[in-house]
Amino acid sequence: MSVPMFESSDIRAISTELNFPEGPVVGPDGSVFVCEVNGGAVVRVSQDGVRTVVAPIGRGANGAAFGPDGALYVGSSGGFTFAETGEGTVGPVAIAEGNEGGFIHRVDTVTGEYEELFTECDGQRLRSLNDIVFDAHGSAYIADTVNGAVYYFDPLAKTIQVATSNIVTPNGLGLSPDGTRLYSSETFTGRLRAFEVVGPGKLVDLPDLFHHAEIGKEDAWFWDGLAVDGAGNIAVADLLGGGIRVISPEGTELGFLPVPLTDPSVTCAAFGGPDGNTIYITSGGRGTLYAAQWPWPGHRLNYQP
Repeated sequence: MSVPMFESSDIRAISTELNFPEGPVVGPDGSVFVCEVNGGAVVRVSQDGVRTVVAPIGRGANGAAFGPDGALYVGSSGGFTFAETGEGTVGPVAIAEGNEGGFIHRVDTVTGEYEELFTECDGQRLRSLNDIVFDAHGSAYIADTVNGAVYYFDPLAKTIQVATSNIVTPNGLGLSPDGTRLYSSETFTGRLRAFEVVGPGKLVDLPDLFHHAEIGKEDAWFWDGLAVDGAGNIAVADLLGGGIRVISPEGTELGFLPVPLTDPSVTCAAFGGPDGNTIYITSGGRGTLYAAQWPWPGHRLNYQP
C-alpha cells in the first residue's frame, strides 16, 4: 500500500545555525527551546530565527520537557564525538572522551540557572538519556537508550525509579492524549512500543504498535524521538528516511513528512502554535529547526506553557 507524503515545500526553516539540535519544546511566547547535543546547551529560537543560549549545561543535552513548577527538565547523554555523515551533515559517531554518564537537570528558562538533579537510579549510573514526557501527576518518564530502561522521576520530591527495563534502546517517548498509554520508539529494532499506564510510573506491556525491519536488514528504519498529536497519532523521527513517520494509535502508517534537505539525523518533533497544530522538527545533522502545519488536531503537553 502506498503511503501518502507531505510535500517538502510545506515545511519552512526557522533556523539553520544550531549545533545538532534535539528535544524541541515550545515556550509560552511561541519561541522554541532546543537542546544542542554537540553544543552542550539549551537554546531559545525565536520565530524569526534568533538563537539565544539559555543554559550551557554541557555534556550532551538531549531531551527536554516543562515540568509542574514551570522549569524545563533536560536529560543528557554525557556527550558524544561528532564527524561528517554526508555532504553538509554531521552526526554522533562515538561516546566522548570523559563521558561519565547521563544527567537530569532542572533549568530556569528565565534566569538561565540550572541544577543537577539525578545521575543514577537504584545505584546504577544513568547513561544516554533521551525523550522526557510529564504525566498529569507531575512526574515524568525519561528514556535511557544505553541502559535499556525507562525511568519515572518526581522532580519536586527528587525521587526516581525504573518504570520498565523490558525495552531495547528506547529513544522517543510520548503519552496518549488521555494519558493511558506510553509510547516508545526503539532506535535499532524498528519497533514502536506501547505500554498501558495502570498507575503513576506503572507500565504493562502491550503488543508492539508498529514494527519495521531491524538495522542491517533491507528497508530498515532507525527511530529517534517522537511526539503525539491530539488525535493520538505518533510522529516519529525516522533517521534513515530523513523525516517524520506518522503512525496511528491503531498502528497504521498514515504518512511521511520529509525534510527539504537530506539529513540522516532528523532527531525529534514537538507540537505548538496557537492551536497546537504546528509541528517543529529538529534536523540535527544540518543544524536546522523546521516548522510545518499539521493536518491532524493539535495537542498541548502537560505543563506546556
